[in-house]
Amino acid sequence: MYPTGFGLMAGETRSDWVRLRTLIFLRWMAILGQLAAITVADRYYEMQLPLGLCYLAVGASIIANLISIFVFPENKRLTELEAMLTLLFDLSQLSFLLYLTGGLSNPFALLILAPVTISASALELRSTLLLGAMSILLVTITAFFHVPLRYADGSVLSIPLLFEFGFWLSIVIGILFLGLYSRRISTEIRSMSEALLATQMALAREQKLTDLGGVVAAAAHELGTPLATIKLVSSEMMEELTDDDPLYEDAKLVRDQADRCRDILRSMGRAGKDDLHMRSVPLASLVEEAAEPHQSRGKALAFAFEPGPKGGERQPVVLRRPEVIHGLRNLIQNAVDFAKSKVWISGEWTPDLISIRIVDDGDGYPPHVIGRIGDPFVRSRRSAQDLARRPEYEGMGLGLFIAKTLLERTGAELTFANASDPFLTPDERPERSGAIVEVRWQIDRLVAPKEQALGENQRIEI
Repeated sequence: MYPTGFGLMAGETRSDWVRLRTLIFLRWMAILGQLAAITVADRYYEMQLPLGLCYLAVGASIIANLISIFVFPENKRLTELEAMLTLLFDLSQLSFLLYLTGGLSNPFALLILAPVTISASALELRSTLLLGAMSILLVTITAFFHVPLRYADGSVLSIPLLFEFGFWLSIVIGILFLGLYSRRISTEIRSMSEALLATQMALAREQKLTDLGGVVAAAAHELGTPLATIKLVSSEMMEELTDDDPLYEDAKLVRDQADRCRDILRSMGRAGKDDLHMRSVPLASLVEEAAEPHQSRGKALAFAFEPGPKGGERQPVVLRRPEVIHGLRNLIQNAVDFAKSKVWISGEWTPDLISIRIVDDGDGYPPHVIGRIGDPFVRSRRSAQDLARRPEYEGMGLGLFIAKTLLERTGAELTFANASDPFLTPDERPERSGAIVEVRWQIDRLVAPKEQALGENQRIEI
């Protein structure tokens, strides 16, 4: 498989997606809310609050925001540590403000969930666990130690102990549940977006390679006649010259260089110059082109193409689409990677369907993941078994997802299964004992129209 170097997909750089200005904006909103709550409680409800300390806590957030605005550039993106410390500051400031305003008897204590939710959505697991533990610790401390809220007459605002315990428990459960929920959803969304980006880049690369091969093949086709003429004339000159004639070596050199030009053009590519003839190929040629990069990897590839019921002896001529080639190539690569010695690739056609089946003699799919095959898996580490079986593999575990996505875009249906029971002993397993992938198309989704190969060749639009 073509190596992909998506630096933006690395887990270590995930926190770099958080912009400092975003957290500054959220902090300004929190500051306005805190000032409004303090002012209303003091002026409207005439609560006795330690206003000096309360405004000191809010002022600390204001100073932190102003420093962040004037010291750091507007496009500043936070590292993992910087983002965690920023959220930890907000958590500590809010906890101190809750300590000054009644602890858990303050209904705004619920806002302590915000830093943990942001961390679960944007930061690594260890940072989220640290912030979650600190949130639970601080909310527990403020439950026991806080400045009580007092009315204008000096009486203390008190709530039943059972209700206060229930409020503490709800906050703790909220921290755990919202943290887990936010992290799970954000991880799935991020994984899907990364996988789709890899799919788009792989498809774009395959399309560029196809176009480049078309240009080369067109050059080889159009230069064939003049090169043949040069070779013919130089050969006739050699026949008329003697070996000791000074022009004999020149004529021989011209002929050899013409042969060399022909070989170079032939080796550089075989696709057409956006040639209408090259947009469609027989089914076997399409599959063999997809499998070509893996035919010299030490595993035997066996091809078989036979008609199904009422399919006719002649192979269908199918569209040579980059999505089909790259998707099949990924499936074949996966089979070759895990096969012990051989991979069977077969094609079948009927009046309604075209199907391609890929079977290997490996161990097959693990039973516990067979229902999730095709989901994007981003691997953070490789097991010793993978290292031994696929020593050259450096991918991200997205090959099957890319193949499935590309092929389904062409109207294909994919089925993944095991050829035999994975719990059989090696002596009991048949030769075709590994994984099976079957790809099926409706005949009209893949077969080229009859007029596809007719007409004047088209220019490639750059």
